[in-house]
Amino acid sequence: MLDLRPVFFIVGLMVSALGIAMFIPMIVDLIYNDNSWRAFGISGILTALFGASLALATYTPNPNMRAREAFLLTVLSWVSLSIFSAVPFIMEPLKLSITDALFEATSGITTTGSTVLLGLDDMPKGILMWRSILQWIGGIGIVVTAMAVLPMLKIGGMQLFRLESSDMGEKILPKAASLAAGISGIYFTLTVLCMFGYIATGMNSFDAISHAMTTLATGGFSTSDTSMGGFMDNGADLVCIFFMMSAAIPFGVYLLIITRGDWIAPLRDSQVRAFIALILTLIAVVTLYLWLNSELTRSRALRLSAFNVISIVTGTGFATADYSTWGPFAVSTFFAFMFIGGCAGSTACSIKIFRYQVAFEGLRSYLFKMPRQHSVSPLRYGGKILPEAVLFSVMGYFFLFFVTFAFAALALSIIGLDPITAWSGAGSSLANVGPGLGDVIGPSGSYQTLPNSAKWVLMTTMIVGRLEIVTALVVLTPSFWRS
Repeated sequence: MLDLRPVFFIVGLMVSALGIAMFIPMIVDLIYNDNSWRAFGISGILTALFGASLALATYTPNPNMRAREAFLLTVLSWVSLSIFSAVPFIMEPLKLSITDALFEATSGITTTGSTVLLGLDDMPKGILMWRSILQWIGGIGIVVTAMAVLPMLKIGGMQLFRLESSDMGEKILPKAASLAAGISGIYFTLTVLCMFGYIATGMNSFDAISHAMTTLATGGFSTSDTSMGGFMDNGADLVCIFFMMSAAIPFGVYLLIITRGDWIAPLRDSQVRAFIALILTLIAVVTLYLWLNSELTRSRALRLSAFNVISIVTGTGFATADYSTWGPFAVSTFFAFMFIGGCAGSTACSIKIFRYQVAFEGLRSYLFKMPRQHSVSPLRYGGKILPEAVLFSVMGYFFLFFVTFAFAALALSIIGLDPITAWSGAGSSLANVGPGLGDVIGPSGSYQTLPNSAKWVLMTTMIVGRLEIVTALVVLTPSFWRS
């Protein structure tokens, strides 16, 4: 029978911690004499009290979190954090509608980076800091979920990345807790280094802290309407490139470097090698296209293409140029880039490199066996035998991903969005990338003008995409709730 007490206990603790985090932007507002501090003070108290009350009411010593409870906890944690994160946006001075507040909060906590806000340069500092904090929290949550929970739930082939042998009878919470400490230390250290990198380029401390958090989370929220383009003059985009790549590398690799002194661990990871090779190839192609089809110098074309390619592939969503104006080739390629993603176990979004590797290995084996019916061609990944169950799981993920994408795009089209906005919006939200294509939701646009019904479709796909699709769909099946 499904035991809800440990689920609600953990959700209560998370919501309570979120409420405490709201006091950080309140302090920032007080420092800058902005009038949104009351919104964060009241929201923080209410959220922390609700979370603490829920945790106390469902307290369970030594909770035994089995697979079914872990599925439910994963879904409820992201949904509940999205809801409570929206409370400060509803209050003064923003006074957003419930739909817009939930959209901004969901986009933040899922590290998608889509926004309904305009005039960021003149916005209260507390609001800007809260958006960055949401993405930073979402980033660490993604890594812990990907490394400790999804492998044990066998979601979309993630069972490849179990750090040690385990089965479904093992308690999930202790494993997640033990990983969270090490991952958090690495995550915090990289964020601090990124912050100092931005300060060295001339950013003020507030902008540097805000952008460091959203860079490591590969989230893309900025403190300026011009995104990272407003900070290019002194090389902030170059710092961003380095740390976007760092955030898209598996955090398990960093753990191996720290705990075992294994400095060549990244080179032995097949998905890291494939990711770097793919990024370099895509940058070269886009750079050549820009150089031949514009008046940009080679160095400028390289700089623009490198930043924007890495930003979209990793799902960060920062922009230094409106690439939707670069011509049909650029539009189509950047649309395709949304569906790539970084490495498993990183903060990057979308499908992930390893799934393409597994799918291509399955295709290779299939083509090899076709003319040789009695031959044996075992599947391999990273030099090891690949269980067929992993291949089936990955192929199932691909099917569900693109079916969900098609339904979301169809729903947006029915609502009345033009084809470019509908298809790129569906892809961007499901892949948690942020900006879409076109004049409405492109790098220079905003999601503010979309109908509320479209925003609800996009919010749903953001959460479904962040939960690796399968997790959300499993909880929605009637069989999940049967004892």
